[in-house]
Amino acid sequence: MVSEWYEGVTLSSELFPGGEAIYRLTLANRGTAMLSDFRLGFSGPGRIGLESSVTNGSFVTQLSNFVEIAPPPGFTLPPGADWVVDFDNLAHPIRHWTDGATTGFLILADGSTRSLRTVPTTLYTMDTPPKRGTVRFPVPAQPPVPVSIIPWPLSVAVKGRRTAPSGLAPKGAGGTDAEAAVEGFEQLSSILFPGEGLCRPEREGGYPVELVPGSGGKEGYAIDFAPDGARVTAETRTGFFYGLITLGQMLRGARGKLLEFSFPTAGRIEDAPSYGWRGCHLDVARRFYSSADVTRFVALLAWNKLNVLHWHLSDDEAWRVEIDAYPELTRKAAWNGYGLAVPPLLGSGPERAGGYYAKADIRRIVAVAELFGVDVVPEIDVPGHCYALLQAVPQLRDPGENGLYFSVQGFPNNCLNPGVEATYGVVETIFGEMVDLFPSRYFHVGADEVPHDAWETSPAARALGARLGSDGTAPLQAHFLQRVQAFLAEKGKITGAWEEASQGGGIDKAGSYLVGWKDTAISQKLAGEGYDVVVAPAQAYYMDMAHSEEFAESGAAWAGFSSLENTYRFEPAAGWSEAERAHLMGIQGCIWNEPMTDRAVFDRLVFPRLSAIAETGWSANRDFARFTALVGLMPNMYGNYEDN
Repeated sequence: MVSEWYEGVTLSSELFPGGEAIYRLTLANRGTAMLSDFRLGFSGPGRIGLESSVTNGSFVTQLSNFVEIAPPPGFTLPPGADWVVDFDNLAHPIRHWTDGATTGFLILADGSTRSLRTVPTTLYTMDTPPKRGTVRFPVPAQPPVPVSIIPWPLSVAVKGRRTAPSGLAPKGAGGTDAEAAVEGFEQLSSILFPGEGLCRPEREGGYPVELVPGSGGKEGYAIDFAPDGARVTAETRTGFFYGLITLGQMLRGARGKLLEFSFPTAGRIEDAPSYGWRGCHLDVARRFYSSADVTRFVALLAWNKLNVLHWHLSDDEAWRVEIDAYPELTRKAAWNGYGLAVPPLLGSGPERAGGYYAKADIRRIVAVAELFGVDVVPEIDVPGHCYALLQAVPQLRDPGENGLYFSVQGFPNNCLNPGVEATYGVVETIFGEMVDLFPSRYFHVGADEVPHDAWETSPAARALGARLGSDGTAPLQAHFLQRVQAFLAEKGKITGAWEEASQGGGIDKAGSYLVGWKDTAISQKLAGEGYDVVVAPAQAYYMDMAHSEEFAESGAAWAGFSSLENTYRFEPAAGWSEAERAHLMGIQGCIWNEPMTDRAVFDRLVFPRLSAIAETGWSANRDFARFTALVGLMPNMYGNYEDN
């Protein structure tokens, strides 16, 4: 076995809490060679800004959460020795282990790099191991209900008990809608439960399920049980599909927990959702997820009867969509790595990493989602969060701009400039290509977190402000968004945006919807102003927030923490007037991927909170004790559990 000299070099980090918290990095040389003439690069969700002070080293460069530091001049690190570097006055406080440095690497004198073993950040005096994997909720010996269904239906009146079937044999007697629902259920079950034979013919022991047209509305259904089969009645393909999902959950519960749950021989289930918009946002810009990952995630949404995927396809860190007119977007902005236009970020290594979705990939995902009753709403975040885009298309910058502004995440001059006329042509070209990929009637344009001092030193922006007769950033953004909205309206699209799109004059309330995220009151305020709104408060529905304050927990903390019970018990429209409720489209969970350092962290943060949000969006009669008795049977993304 060949032993590389750097194999024994390890990077670890530790937080010393207190009024003046110290974040310590230790580079331990347990190899066989002297280290000299090197620099250290590292990144993680936490940010060490240039305003931080560093002891026993110096900053070389910094961009958002990527930092490159150098040891003191003439420094050498012999075998068996450590280089210890302390930072204080952090730009982003480290509150959980996932905030710390996730990846470190050496940068040698010739510019080459060597990846290092990087140990998760620890808290001084605490030895609790980092928590990963979905928390298990065991089914109690005597569940409060006889069948396992999430989200819980509108009415469940079933009785009798039979041996749980081996699988379901649905028959599409209702024409094309029923047949399409069967096709969708077959694909769904094969993605989520390969090898189980959840959907199988009668000759292989499938339980007969007849699909019959009837009333039910857009997504509702009814199931009638008999000893030798069941009948699903629905008005639409989606209704049939949801009825089959309910039967599939009941079957898996009765087969997996023979004593706890039954499969009925008589009775009826009636069901319909509380909200029309039951969504989940997925950020694939901060961390890339393959087409296979996204397809499975869409299947998980459907199994929870969620019907919207808000697909966050661009941000400061990356661009993820193939655009024919601008191939440099995927050539430059889809990748990060040392020496590239976008450096290693959020724990990525020095190697080229990332990816993008070809148009064929997107069409396949959208087609599967449509079969599963999931509307895919794309988001391209403009005018802020555009650092990666501007690295690929730098001609959109105002050459006369001579000052720096920084986003809250630490990216400099990261906004498209409303005063640069070429911006609109580029945005319209990009959006025009994407409209052909996404049949959804909605197109989300971001509009969040534009720095308050953006464009202050831009002559082009100042000239536009003078023509508009207004000062400040918000009116400039409103002008930009109004032009983008007009373009999308010509394409038949309703413009979606985050809550900030209401500022500075705002976008037109007709033909738009806003997602309220900063707190629990903003959505009600926007609805009162006449905007159609989707409720997604960070304090309850941002699944990147840690479950608790414990340092060993995975996740972020800038909006506090959100336990499963807190998420489940949140009431989206508590205290709303009837006039305000008229503008409530529904609810949405949000998955931001900064702290999701590995698949087990994703599983811990998203599940089972995704099911809690789904039950809020669907069920008229919620009960947390019932939910926790059943949710342990719901699948997660990657199969990682707390006790794995």
